[in-house]
Amino acid sequence: MARVTVEDCIEKIPNRFELVLLSAHRARLISSGAPITVDRDNDKNPVVSLREIGDGTISPGDLKEDLIHSLQKYVEVDEPEAETAPMIESQGGGDDEGMVFDTMSEEDLLRGIEGLSPPDRRDD
Repeated sequence: MARVTVEDCIEKIPNRFELVLLSAHRARLISSGAPITVDRDNDKNPVVSLREIGDGTISPGDLKEDLIHSLQKYVEVDEPEAETAPMIESQGGGDDEGMVFDTMSEEDLLRGIEGLSPPDRRDD
């Protein structure tokens, strides 16, 4: 039976605290029925998880993302919006054919910004 040493795992995950968190999470995944990627060799789940990390059969980055996802209580889902902005009704009664838009080039905008002066400083 192969002994797991911390030195094998430290090469993959340098922070020992993070190693404990990730290996414990992996051990819980194994207990819940996740397939193992190394031979069990009559080892318990924490030892199997350390051997998986030490052998490099489990990606520490993927394991970290899975741990973070399992600890999140609220997962925000980005859903596309139906409209980017609400339509503004024109005064003409909703006829869009007569709409005129003011357009400005980037150069005109920069010239306008350069012409602005900072507000006067007041000592209150």
